[in-house]
Amino acid sequence: MAGRLTAAMARAVAAYADEGAETPRPRLGERVLTAVSRDPLTAPHRLRHDVLIALGAGAVTVVLALTVGSGRAPDPLGWLLLGAGTVPLVWRRSRPVLVLAVVLVCAVAYHAADYTHAAPHPATVLALYTVAATARPLLTFVIGAGVMGATVAVMFKVGTAEGAGALWASGWILAVLIFGVDVRTYRRYIASVVARAERAERTREEEAARRVAQERLRIARDLHDLLAHSITLIGVRTAVASHVLTSAPDRLDRAAVATALDEIAETCRTARQELRTTLQVLRDDGSRGDGPLPGLEALPALVRAAGADLEIRPPGLSVASATGAAVYRIVQESLTNAVRHAGPDAPVRVTLAADDRGGGALRLTVTDDGVSPWDGARGGSGGSGGSGGPSAGFGIAGMRERARSVGGTLSAGPRECGGFEVAAVLPLGMGESAV
Repeated sequence: MAGRLTAAMARAVAAYADEGAETPRPRLGERVLTAVSRDPLTAPHRLRHDVLIALGAGAVTVVLALTVGSGRAPDPLGWLLLGAGTVPLVWRRSRPVLVLAVVLVCAVAYHAADYTHAAPHPATVLALYTVAATARPLLTFVIGAGVMGATVAVMFKVGTAEGAGALWASGWILAVLIFGVDVRTYRRYIASVVARAERAERTREEEAARRVAQERLRIARDLHDLLAHSITLIGVRTAVASHVLTSAPDRLDRAAVATALDEIAETCRTARQELRTTLQVLRDDGSRGDGPLPGLEALPALVRAAGADLEIRPPGLSVASATGAAVYRIVQESLTNAVRHAGPDAPVRVTLAADDRGGGALRLTVTDDGVSPWDGARGGSGGSGGSGGPSAGFGIAGMRERARSVGGTLSAGPRECGGFEVAAVLPLGMGESAV
């Protein structure tokens, strides 16, 4: 039953959520459930509605005073007491206990004067219901017991028949109180359901924002790794060709120039293909594309293009594709740093070794014998992103992110004997890539 009521209320709320939309008008039952489910202290137009309710209660009071019940017809004092007990209903939601107290005082004085005894009932019942629907249940039943006891005592002083009628009416007072407590419980249940739904929605939004941030970081890292390496190699080869053309024009080494230009063209083709593959994977979320991102199988060509030495132990090493892609990007960024900062002629060594002890680990080192342009971590494309040197960039931070993305660690810094070293420990994770 509660589930059906909640579903009906949800449909009604959804129907009112967008007033400008073409939505079917909610059924009467749904509108009633929506009104009952609202918090009385935050419901829209509550003062206007309470004024109308007070006017309606006053009209019923006048009819009862003139036509129903025992007792004498109200005189001006009686009408004043009835009015004083009805007008406070306008503020019944904001001050329910105070309004009930005023209504009861007026009702007791009215009954003590032996006016028509049915007339104050609408205001009394409405004030009791408001207290029951807004106050704690214990306070509600304490107040209810006090009201019923005071009413019965006063009416028995008026007369035995009136006291018996008041005792019978106490059952209705108890029913009103129970109904009000039930409405309060139902509203609290609906509020908890809405709060859980809002928390779940916020959690979904936060998770979506986190995924977007992670995806942006991954895209930035992929494009940085790809373009920084290729642009650095193109710059080095272009500098070589320019040097050959300008150093000795009378003894032009056409073969050296042609070799440098061929290497530039090959680097451009490789970068274009990798960029196309990367964008395709990003666009299709990895479900299609021209192939996986480069892994260990592409490592020899990468190292050879940079003029470095490669050692893999054992030669048939096989790792998971994610680990292979991380190794490729770390080596690519390290070679970019070496070419940019150590110089194209500095020896660079890439070592990849599997260590099966302790669950299996892949140890990667990239070392060069060049001299860092400043003391501290190497910057530029491979910088840590902090201060400490000119052209500080995001390369080392990106390599650390690469290592962490597969559950590994990475360190980078100057060597004691000179040069620079990048060392990473990654999970071995036997997989698809192989050399």
